[in-house]
Amino acid sequence: MAFGKGCHLHLIDGSAFIFRAYHALPPLTRKSDGLPVGAVSGFCNMLQRYVEGNVGGDVTHVAVIFDKGSHTFRNDMYDQYKANREAMPEDLRPQMPLTRDATKAFNIACEEIEGFEADDIIATLAVQARDAGGRCTIISSDKDMMQLVGGGVVMMDAMKGNKIIDVEDVEEKFGVGPNRVIDVQALAGDTADNVPGAPGIGIKTAALLINEYGDLETLLDRAGEITQPKRRQTLIDHRAQIELSKRLVTLDDKMDLPFTLDDLEVRDPEPDVLLEFLSQMEFRTMTKRISDKLGVAAPAVADVAVAADAPEQPAFDAEKYEWVKDAAALQVWIDQIYARGYVAVDTETTSLNEMRAELVGVSLCVTAGEACYIPLTHKSGAADDLFGDDALAEGQMDFEECLAILKPMLEDDSILKIGQNMKYDAKIFKRVGIDVDPIDDTMLMSYAMNAGLHRHGMDVLSEQYLGHTPIPIKPLLGAGKSAKTFNRVPVEDAVRYAAEDADITLRLWEVFKPQLHRKQVTSVYETMERPLVPVLAKMEMHGIKVDRDTLSRMSNAFAQKMAGLEDELYELAGGKFNVGSPAQVGEILFDQMGLEGGKKGKNGKYATGADVLEDLATEHDLPGRVLDWRQLSKLKSTYTDALQTHINAETGRVHTSYSITGANTGRLSSTDPNLQNIPIRTDEGRKIREAFIADEGKVLVALDYSQIELRILAHVANIDALKQAFRDGHDIHAMTASEMFNVPLDEMTPDVRRQAKAINFGVIYGISGFGLARNLRIPRAEAQGFIDRYFERFPGIRTYMDDTVAFAKEHNRVETLFGRKIHTPEINAKGPGAGFAKRAAINAPIQGTAADVIRRAMIRMDDAIAHLPAKMLLQVHDELVFEVDKDAAEDLIAAARDVMENAANPVVKFDVPLVVDAGIGATWAEAH
Repeated sequence: MAFGKGCHLHLIDGSAFIFRAYHALPPLTRKSDGLPVGAVSGFCNMLQRYVEGNVGGDVTHVAVIFDKGSHTFRNDMYDQYKANREAMPEDLRPQMPLTRDATKAFNIACEEIEGFEADDIIATLAVQARDAGGRCTIISSDKDMMQLVGGGVVMMDAMKGNKIIDVEDVEEKFGVGPNRVIDVQALAGDTADNVPGAPGIGIKTAALLINEYGDLETLLDRAGEITQPKRRQTLIDHRAQIELSKRLVTLDDKMDLPFTLDDLEVRDPEPDVLLEFLSQMEFRTMTKRISDKLGVAAPAVADVAVAADAPEQPAFDAEKYEWVKDAAALQVWIDQIYARGYVAVDTETTSLNEMRAELVGVSLCVTAGEACYIPLTHKSGAADDLFGDDALAEGQMDFEECLAILKPMLEDDSILKIGQNMKYDAKIFKRVGIDVDPIDDTMLMSYAMNAGLHRHGMDVLSEQYLGHTPIPIKPLLGAGKSAKTFNRVPVEDAVRYAAEDADITLRLWEVFKPQLHRKQVTSVYETMERPLVPVLAKMEMHGIKVDRDTLSRMSNAFAQKMAGLEDELYELAGGKFNVGSPAQVGEILFDQMGLEGGKKGKNGKYATGADVLEDLATEHDLPGRVLDWRQLSKLKSTYTDALQTHINAETGRVHTSYSITGANTGRLSSTDPNLQNIPIRTDEGRKIREAFIADEGKVLVALDYSQIELRILAHVANIDALKQAFRDGHDIHAMTASEMFNVPLDEMTPDVRRQAKAINFGVIYGISGFGLARNLRIPRAEAQGFIDRYFERFPGIRTYMDDTVAFAKEHNRVETLFGRKIHTPEINAKGPGAGFAKRAAINAPIQGTAADVIRRAMIRMDDAIAHLPAKMLLQVHDELVFEVDKDAAEDLIAAARDVMENAANPVVKFDVPLVVDAGIGATWAEAH
């Protein structure tokens, strides 16, 4: 087909696909020869999804455009162009040519030209398509290509649900139309590509200037008319640099291409070629899936690293899912479940908050590809009618009848209930009187096997391990003011969406379950992940009582203190300014006061983060006061104000939600509200805990591991001096100070002990001399001297660190003493991220082991305190908080302390004792 009017060209940014695939997926090697193929696998999945979603519609021509080499004509123009880009990861380099092979295997045109960027090829083709009377869609979100939008050319962001980027979107992003994007970019520069631009001018200012003067050339010619002296001088002094920047950001849309638009006509893949390539890559699941779609036999594929355990599964077909309308139909499913012995189950509700959510329906799946949805409380009003008909839609079971049929099965010990984030569903069922047990959880299986490699939500797992993109929820619920709850979704749509969730969950379970043993994480999953689900669910449902009046008084007190600080700041600055505006703080510090060290980000504004202000606080009072104000502001907004909104109207308590998979190391995180980060190092922060109170006739008891991470470090690094000090019950910080500074214990000063404490904890987190200097507010050389002396006195710590980094580099992971695997995919990276990756690898086994210890304690706690009138309410890092009758508090402490101090047994025998401190009080503050 000759390209012309009515034709539609799709141009895919190949590099974007590759890097998205590389960073989204875990490392994967071809089993036959160890060749890295993870990025190729992801790239092929993305191409397949693209073909299924676009080819066969109005797309007539398509090509994937790649960069060829790193040197282009722009480097000849400016040798620093993209000079700050990190080197390509070593395991990605051999995969680059394979992505070209993959494109050709899909029978899609694959183009690249030496000396030019893919953007230039795309620009030339887009202009050719427009001039020929056709349309062009550029599949990329790269802002550099937004200059091409308009006149039949749009962009499509495949990573955001194929969102179309048109002229209005470009204007929203840049403040100008596409024809003036390069003018704005020339002024604002681009740190990613090392385009210099005009110092101190960001996107917004650039757009204002271009809109005022019309174009860049006019602006530069009339720069002398600008009233702001600094801006005027910048444009005058840097004119040549700005003009160079414009040439760098302008895409070459007039290339002499060695091919034509006609060469890019859509072609069906040749099954033999495509399947042969996939089989050579050893992508068994993908080969089977695509061969089924093409209707041809799949070639034999060697056993593969990631997909080898995946069972043969049918294609997804949402139209086959069943809408269960009555008891007879549900009973058929119950019979199938008992015949099979397991079922994947999922709930649909009106909210993500389990304590407020109402059950809308239940989905079940027993066999991959066969699933059902039981709608219960969908409304009959129009989907977008939030205040219309509240009558129930037709074709739904009676709520109580359905639960009465489900309850025996969900509580039956002989039936395994499989879920994705089962804690949520268990709490929903608990609130309607059903105790779901026993369970398996695909999210936790993934976490046990792949912590550190990727997230563990259903969509991510489905795309990665099943090659399937789930039906998105946003189109069903809408967004913003038009958003609705799931009970307003038409039942027909709900059946497809909800049943698919159960289907995906069962398929993931079939893939993951046999892998647990092969990846040697069965013990971790069975002893520290799965058993934690009911423990956390019970804690979350108990909640903790919070006194609203106390919070209100604190908010008022914080507001008054903030007002007082603002008056001080105005006086120090010589005038009023918005203390809450980082931009204005930066202007005061660096422009008005002339303090050194000001650095502007790509938005043209000074960085004024805590690290910057802490450094400046030694030179002037104002930065320190700003930090004080920010701390109070955060306490007020994040805690004393926000906590009041989280008090449940029915229970009068706050019910946080814990995430088992929230941190790679095994530490729990909490949300709605986050109770893990309540500050404890300041008086104001500690006051927050005064609002957490015991119920009438009860007290709160807090038990906290004493310096558990230092104890673990002493054990794993085999530091005799530290181990002996812990055995003897010495003050570890004073002992460290005595060892390092040769100060007798009886002559120890608080200042020397404070320095040793900072070093003790800093070393665990791989602190640098610069970081320690900031913490102690001492010269960097002195801080580095402390660290050097520390390693001299305790050489085993350096040996542990070096050995851990070496292990991580060899295996791409580290492990806790209990066998938890924490993957470190960035450990071999070069550049700024390398230091962080090493520090994380060093700390992960220590922090992870501590997290494992308290998990083991929590899992054992229920049985240990079952005879007491007590409930476990909170876990905050190394601390557990209980509510107990006053006269049973000491008994609780004895029982809980025994569990916590012996939680590692019998798996790990520490060389040092674990010690637990305990406190009792009417408030959390008193108990801690």
